Amino acid sequence: MGFDGSQRRGRRAFQGSLSALKEGTLGPSRGPSGDVRYLTAALPRSSRPALAAAMLAAALAGCDLEWDKPDLSAPPPKRFIEAKPHPQPPISGGRDFAIKFGSTELTQLVERALDDNQDLAAAIGRITEADAQARISSSALFPTVNMTDIARSTRVPGTTINVGSSGTGFNPSTSSTGSTSNFGSQQAFDARTFGFFQLALTASYEIDFWGKNEDASKAARILANVSRFDRDVVEISTVAAVMNSYFQVLTAQDRLRIANQNVAIAQQVMDAINARLEVGTATVLDTSQQETILAQQRATIPPLEQTLRQTRNTLAVLLGQTPESMTIKGGSLTRLTFPHIAPGLPSEVLLRRPDVAEAEARLASQEFSVLQARAAFFPSITLTGLYGFQSALLSTLILRPDAIAWQIAGQLTQPLFDGWNLQGQYDWQKGRYSELAALYRKQILTALSDTENALIAIRETDRQMKLLAVAVSAARRALDAAEIRMREGTFDIVQLAQTQTSYFQTQDQLAVARLSHFQAATSLYQALGGGWSPTTREIEIARSNAAYEADRGPWP
Repeated sequence: MGFDGSQRRGRRAFQGSLSALKEGTLGPSRGPSGDVRYLTAALPRSSRPALAAAMLAAALAGCDLEWDKPDLSAPPPKRFIEAKPHPQPPISGGRDFAIKFGSTELTQLVERALDDNQDLAAAIGRITEADAQARISSSALFPTVNMTDIARSTRVPGTTINVGSSGTGFNPSTSSTGSTSNFGSQQAFDARTFGFFQLALTASYEIDFWGKNEDASKAARILANVSRFDRDVVEISTVAAVMNSYFQVLTAQDRLRIANQNVAIAQQVMDAINARLEVGTATVLDTSQQETILAQQRATIPPLEQTLRQTRNTLAVLLGQTPESMTIKGGSLTRLTFPHIAPGLPSEVLLRRPDVAEAEARLASQEFSVLQARAAFFPSITLTGLYGFQSALLSTLILRPDAIAWQIAGQLTQPLFDGWNLQGQYDWQKGRYSELAALYRKQILTALSDTENALIAIRETDRQMKLLAVAVSAARRALDAAEIRMREGTFDIVQLAQTQTSYFQTQDQLAVARLSHFQAATSLYQALGGGWSPTTREIEIARSNAAYEADRGPWP
């Protein structure tokens, strides 16, 4: 198979599949051709000489360089099941979204987390790593120039340079003193010392005829974009974790207040039953049953205290602080405002999810890695050169025209047989591409599913809260009626116990349902991208390109 057919077919397949991906899921590209910002950013190769194709036809016979890529076209649905199909602007991000809950303390906690969270710090460190790796992978696009200075003195034994000088040849029968022995006579050999001094520049450059080094550079530069998208994913997850933890603190405080109030109610009933026991209108069974209810209600307090303290510690870690250095006032979840959140269209959501953009960029990077592995089958052409001064004496090294030395050479290396190493590398990269393509499609499905699930959770937890509120109101009326009957002396202890238990449980269930409702809002915040948008993508890519171009001095 010649070069022209395989390379051009691969490039056409590359452009075709990425165009399908762009049109099917991620909308039109805004970047110019040749930029590394989008999957469609494949730089066209220059025309290849026909002579090179003819030369490679025989060398590449038997190599499997065809590539059947997975189909990436996956049009998103036109609407969400749980929402009306109306376009919406991106959701507010981070601090602005926290403000919508109406809690100054929550907003301050989110701001502190964005400044001091250690997961975010680690993600920023990974950006630096990726930028450096992009520089490393792109270095082969440039020539390497080194200063090579040599000062060398070599002693050559006379026995290696004077052999045969007398015309008689080496006679092993002579001794080192020249006297005759059983081995015959021996002549004297003089050793010589040679000096060599060099002051020169050497250069080496691999001609990127097949685009191997260019593909490696593009793969690494796109991974630098990936690191920035990953940082955005971590930021959104951190903000969501802070808000959820704060909601848990408020819920634990609400449940503790409910538990203490219920203990007080159970204690009042216990006092009333004991009073009736003293006058003979109640039994030991009545008091024992009420003691059980009172003890059970008191037993609910320690787990709630544990949850409250541990959740505060979790918040401290999210804020990058030690538990003892942070104070959270809290309050009540009932005092927060539930924000109105409109999801928009599925196609908009996919453009606003940094994890989808991250999966897309990984796939784009792997595309170039496959092309790099395929280019490794072709010859490598390397130019080397030297220019400087050389002399046998240091005193004649510099400022003498006759000491100038130069050298230029070209080297062509064509792999012929390597135990199928190159074929294995190529197959591995293609397999990796198929894996990332599947993960990319899964990320799209996950984004849509996350949004649908969050919308369902918001709607159903709201219904649950309303029904539980009715149940709490009814249970309170039943408990009041039971207490009146108890004071009148016509109470049934079993019915009173059931009424108390029902009231205590429904109050706690309402508090838990309210927590789930607010956490559903946080889930929808994450599902909608947490304020991320195509504009954010452009900003992050611009930062990546700026980091790649920055600090390029003349020296390493």
